[in-house]
Amino acid sequence: MHIDTLKQLALDALEELKARDISTIDVASLTNVTDVMMVASATSTRHVAALAQNVVEKAKAGGLAPRGVEGGSNADWVLVDLGDVVVHVMLPEARELYDLERLWADLPAEGGVEQLRERLEEQAGGR
Repeated sequence: MHIDTLKQLALDALEELKARDISTIDVASLTNVTDVMMVASATSTRHVAALAQNVVEKAKAGGLAPRGVEGGSNADWVLVDLGDVVVHVMLPEARELYDLERLWADLPAEGGVEQLRERLEEQAGGR
């Protein structure tokens, strides 16, 4: 599936169930794991799960089996790996704590993933 089509599929799935503050981050120059990260906020853990499930269902309906889903039905953060697009659905508190948009925006092209790992470990230690 073309990356623009995949981004639109994920965006439509998130908007359909009223995700909030959806952002798209181009990380292609920072990692070889994915090209785009999408981050969206939800209003409750049930909303997080419903949004993530809708992304999975829309991807499957489009002929793409997600590579994986991390997080559970009562999680404050669920990640849906669609390959070229990774979708993070988070409660506002988790989104503020991990601040993925800033973390990825501040990374240099060289060593970006390693620096991100270090920053996330530092933030998790301060919880």
